[in-house]
Amino acid sequence: MGRSQETYSKKEREKKKQQKKDAKAKRKEERKQNSDGSGDNFMYVDKFGNFSETPPPPAEKMKAEDINVSTPKKEDRMDPEEIATERSGVVTFFNDGKGYGFIKDKVSQESIFVHVNNTTEDIVEGNLVTFEIEKGPKGPTAVKVTVKR
Repeated sequence: MGRSQETYSKKEREKKKQQKKDAKAKRKEERKQNSDGSGDNFMYVDKFGNFSETPPPPAEKMKAEDINVSTPKKEDRMDPEEIATERSGVVTFFNDGKGYGFIKDKVSQESIFVHVNNTTEDIVEGNLVTFEIEKGPKGPTAVKVTVKR
C-alpha cells in the first residue's frame, strides 16, 4: 500500500482557498442585494481633463475639427523673438584642435553646433556671440558667427 498523496499542508491550503472563494461569493451576493439598481458607474471627463460624475452640458460640445491631435510644427510654436534671423548666445564649448563647438542660445536656451568655417573671427569659450541659424544634417547649425564687443 502506498502513502496518501494528500498531506496536512495540502489539505490546509485547499481549505484556505475554499474559504476565500466562499467569502468572495458571499460578498458578491451582498453587493447584489444592497445595490440600488442603478448600476451606472460612469465618470465623465470635462474639457480641462478633470473627472466628474455629471455629464457635461450639451452646449459645451466641441467639433472634431477643432481638436489638435498632432504636435504643431516648431515654426508654429516659436515666439516671434525666436524666429529673428540674428541671434545672440554664449560659447559653452569650443575645441580649437578639431574646429567645432557649441553655442547656447540666449532666447531658447538651445545648444547649437558651430564649426570654425562658419565663424568670421576666432572664438573661445565664454564669448558672447551673434549668429544666424541654418538647418544642418544633424540639427541646427550656427553660421555667420561674430563676437559681440
